[in-house]
Amino acid sequence: MTLSELNQRYALSNQLHFHALSDDYIIAEIANQYAEARVALQGGHILTYQARGEAPLLWVSQDAKFAAGKSVRGGVPICWPWFGAHATESTFPAHGHARTTPWQVLRTEALPDGTTRISLTICDTENGHTLWPHPSSVEIVITVGKTLHVELTTQNTGSQPFALGEALHTYFLISDVSNASVRGLDGCDYLDKVQGFSRHTQHGDIAIPAEVDRVYVDTEADCLILDRGLKRAIRISKQNSRSTVVWNPWIEKAEKMGDLGADGYRKMLCVESGNAFDNLVTVAPGDSHRLAVTYSTEPLNE
Repeated sequence: MTLSELNQRYALSNQLHFHALSDDYIIAEIANQYAEARVALQGGHILTYQARGEAPLLWVSQDAKFAAGKSVRGGVPICWPWFGAHATESTFPAHGHARTTPWQVLRTEALPDGTTRISLTICDTENGHTLWPHPSSVEIVITVGKTLHVELTTQNTGSQPFALGEALHTYFLISDVSNASVRGLDGCDYLDKVQGFSRHTQHGDIAIPAEVDRVYVDTEADCLILDRGLKRAIRISKQNSRSTVVWNPWIEKAEKMGDLGADGYRKMLCVESGNAFDNLVTVAPGDSHRLAVTYSTEPLNE
């Protein structure tokens, strides 16, 4: 669908319209009384969200690439239908193909409470994808208001069950990594990628004094990013998610990545909601699975 056709069919007066960053990269720009946001049709990727009168919620690298087939460093990439490396095929892309695949608009809505909603789906899953042979459909519903609410729903349209891995790989803007910590995972077990995926138990809040790459399993708890520099707490409240990933690449790995930007690691922290490793979801024929996350902020008085 062309840019003109998208605006004719799905634009919402004074709330949502479509804009091309390049010939092959279209975004939905949303602005209402509560917040502003931008969503890329490639990857169903939320690039920005900022509530009125507040600092931006999401971080995007100054060196992020906005081009067809390229993943964007920042915002909310969708990891689907697997998380991390593929279980059997080393040549398949990490975190699945959804984040670099074109999504199509299903509907847009200006809701009675003043919030704005956009729903997207991947075009080519119904009869299977070359990287994902299971007949299925996937839809993301993004609601922009006082909070940012995201739902990722996968339906099995085939005749056989499949195992699903997924995550919303959310990059949060923070004042400085030295000012931030994560609360809500005390007592949870985690797999530590930095230490060869060895299993450990969390004690207290999570500080970021070096590279952190952990998958916390069997947890449905809310998490709070405590940012003492911005004097705010970011609340991550999730449903139907049993895994939480906490990630910051730190200095050496950030330098090798090439698209994190100068000192970008100091300004970002990923707290990801999903189902991975111990918490893969089995979706039976005809059934569906819905992952839902609400992001909000609150004053920090510590």
